[in-house]
Amino acid sequence: MDLAGSTYNQLLDYVDTFLPDLDNNNDKEDRPVSNTDDSSVPKKVEEPVDYDSILKMLQTPLYNQTMDDLQREEKIKANFKLYDRILAQPIIEPQVDGLVRPGTPLAGKANATILSLVQNKDINAIISTIKQLEDTFNSKFGYPYTFMNDEEFSDNFKQRISEILPKERLIHFVKINPNDWNRPGNIDVTKYNEAMDKLEAEDVQYSKKLSYHNMCRFYSSKFYHQDVLSNYKYAWRIEPNVNFYCKIDYDVFQFMEQYDKVYGFTLNLYDSPQSVRTLWETTFEFIKENPHYLNKNGAFEWIKENIQKPRNFNITNGYSTCHFWTNFEINNLDFLRSEPYERYMEHLESKGGFYYERWGDAPVRSLALALFADKSRIHWFRDIAYHHFPYTNCPKSPFDSNRCNGNCVAGKFSPYPNLNVENCMPTWLEYSMTEDQLKLYEIN
Repeated sequence: MDLAGSTYNQLLDYVDTFLPDLDNNNDKEDRPVSNTDDSSVPKKVEEPVDYDSILKMLQTPLYNQTMDDLQREEKIKANFKLYDRILAQPIIEPQVDGLVRPGTPLAGKANATILSLVQNKDINAIISTIKQLEDTFNSKFGYPYTFMNDEEFSDNFKQRISEILPKERLIHFVKINPNDWNRPGNIDVTKYNEAMDKLEAEDVQYSKKLSYHNMCRFYSSKFYHQDVLSNYKYAWRIEPNVNFYCKIDYDVFQFMEQYDKVYGFTLNLYDSPQSVRTLWETTFEFIKENPHYLNKNGAFEWIKENIQKPRNFNITNGYSTCHFWTNFEINNLDFLRSEPYERYMEHLESKGGFYYERWGDAPVRSLALALFADKSRIHWFRDIAYHHFPYTNCPKSPFDSNRCNGNCVAGKFSPYPNLNVENCMPTWLEYSMTEDQLKLYEIN
């Protein structure tokens, strides 16, 4: 039974005829990036990319919309079966060469910081997060922390943070420039208020919280421009009241560097479609004008999936609403500073959707990654046990391992079974990861 949309698959096959063999690029998981001079090796000539065909793919649902309910359920079950199989595997860490261990020369030497946007009132909650991250990872590597706030940090906040970290640890406390935080002057306040009344009536969370809109815009297009981050390449975002359950005995930033990753995530789920009603149309308008920014190996299927939550796809006129949950993310800031991402942000800013709707930094970042980055450079840290209510990424440990503290249930996405439908990870596994990537954590 052919459950995938035949039109989509025909387009995919057609595009493949224009693309070089990508297999040699998809095994980056198996080796670090080499600086060896290979000028004597004949270069493979790149075939031209047929951007028109990619644009057609991005206008086509992943699955045939004539599928009946039984076919739809069978395909969803098949995707979740793959997810369950992967999550049932005992793992410890990526099974690759060159992981940087604590106490070795490169440990803690990546150009990286741990980043948090917090307010003074969050002090107890962010201390809880920091203590767990120090216990599981950073006490062994000593990366600096960067705290950002739209107001001045209090002396009490600074003192309490300093007290829980080693004296030699570098800590940045930054007040955000009001121009980067506040609602822009070109936003029509009356239009904004009317739009938020409508979103509130549709039960869109935080729709009337101006600071939330500001935060989404800031984390989408402004945070990486702050002076304090200008000399950093990587930033690991953390938030108050999250949990880390397992020890991490390798330098994750060095892993990102050595294996040429632009993004690291743990959770991947659907968004409220009402909050991003026009985001996909606005995005497609941009890529139609700038098709050369598209990556031929983008995660197109993931954003065009249309059967698990078809209402989301319909409300947004063509976007699954799948997104990486950015309360945990490890960004390669060079990607955010790149021309495609910056031009995309300028386009989104010009439309006002951070305020006339409730465009979140998570769907914005995720669409940019899916469209402009090679999907093989987006890494699922399945070994990092992470919880942000109500969702968890919890790996299964070998029976003789003491790596995890036992406070999460392996493979359990949420304590609420009705929320399992919100999990986009099965689609990511099916369409955006190679077999080698799926086997990356398998213990030999």
